Amino acid sequence: MTITTPTSTHTGGRTLAAGATGFTGSPRLAANLQAVLVDLIELHLVAKQAHWNVVGPNFRGLHLLLDEVVDAAREAADTLAERMRALGSTPDGRSDTVASTTSLPALPAGELSTATAAAAVAVRLRTAASTARAVHDQVDAEDPSSADLLHAVIGTLEKQAWMLAAETGAVGTSPDDVA
Repeated sequence: MTITTPTSTHTGGRTLAAGATGFTGSPRLAANLQAVLVDLIELHLVAKQAHWNVVGPNFRGLHLLLDEVVDAAREAADTLAERMRALGSTPDGRSDTVASTTSLPALPAGELSTATAAAAVAVRLRTAASTARAVHDQVDAEDPSSADLLHAVIGTLEKQAWMLAAETGAVGTSPDDVA
């Protein structure tokens, strides 16, 4: 029996295996990451909408906190989309795709009281975290590195949800409680 090993190329102190192509994710992995991505993009848009239209007591504090949510969602979406590209899939952040596939409920139109805005965005943060939790185990089974990104996303979203909910005392609000 002959054992064949790939030939190597030696360059600058490093040995490169011939034919090394890297890891390519499965369609299931891409779909799971895409589900989280669209929720993050929608969260970014919803939080910005609330940021622009919030009125009432503690306006300034909530206005600034909503921008933190916007930044966190946008950064997480970018990191996840770039991970998808690194795994050979194509992230889809087009508005029609996001609108038709997100699990986040639509935000009410018009001005939002500070209490309504904080509670509504907190619910959407928890919903996005739930999406990441729902796909986590399948992602982890195929690509622990991508699962690590989901850990960070979940931690960030849940922290932001807690901070917003603490603004109104709605820490235990479920997604069904706030439209």
